[in-house]
Amino acid sequence: MTPITEVEGRRLALSNLDKVLYPATGTTKGEVLHYYATTAAQALLAHLRDRPVSFLRYPDGPDGQLFFTKNPPPGTPSWVRTTPVPHQEDKQARQVVVEDLASLMWAANLVVEFHTPQWRAEAPGIADRMVFDLDPGAPATVVECCAVALWLRERLAADGLPAYGKTSGSKGLHLLVPLEPSPADRVSAYAKRLAVEAEKELPAQVVHRMRRALRPGKVFVDFSQNAAAKTTATPYTLRARPEPTVSAPVTWAEIEACRTPGTLVFLAADMAPRLERYGDLLEPLVDPDRARPLPAAR
Repeated sequence: MTPITEVEGRRLALSNLDKVLYPATGTTKGEVLHYYATTAAQALLAHLRDRPVSFLRYPDGPDGQLFFTKNPPPGTPSWVRTTPVPHQEDKQARQVVVEDLASLMWAANLVVEFHTPQWRAEAPGIADRMVFDLDPGAPATVVECCAVALWLRERLAADGLPAYGKTSGSKGLHLLVPLEPSPADRVSAYAKRLAVEAEKELPAQVVHRMRRALRPGKVFVDFSQNAAAKTTATPYTLRARPEPTVSAPVTWAEIEACRTPGTLVFLAADMAPRLERYGDLLEPLVDPDRARPLPAAR
């Protein structure tokens, strides 16, 4: 029998709570829902608010089938907010916006990674943040990503832009920059310029093109997630990995001190003490007063 629970006045059917989703740690679906409801909710909702969500679903765990969907899943309750978003050929589609605890728990019950664009629902394609996805090509690891992140931090600072880091929850690192609203194509062009510059300055460490043949032993500085149609793993989302890894905000001191790949792997169980110690390290991304203007094109 599927238990019915009430969240903020909404009745939710939460299913298969004893199902093991992460065999490596024995983590159950009930524990996943508990993470989202109690540990992550406040911080995660701040980063989901007013952003259309894309879901990577993994209902049978990371070893089962994965489904990436932008459309509201079948059976989406009428009380879950959806918003129109631009689609190809000038068509409109709709996507879910997770804006309260009830919507978060409904979505988490589907077993999802949360992915969001760099813009808000009321201004499609107008970015209020910039992202660099630092993706290591083996044998490079997150250690090499941290070295590249430090270079990018200094380069961004030279243009008056502060940067904040989080793990991807997979192998790499994400750098995020709060921006005064700017068209996504302008943000993409600026981010590409810095990626090209990074490769020029650090040719033994960095590649800015996606071709796999170029990437072994180097860090791919992926600027493409700034495109209006692209999304990035939302801070605090769990990932469909062998263990319940989190896309976890990290301090610059942690990035500077990273010497082994395991140093920057954070699981669901690590997040409550980190949030208690640091609060939301990415809070500047949701504070309009911390946003800075994108430098003018050269």
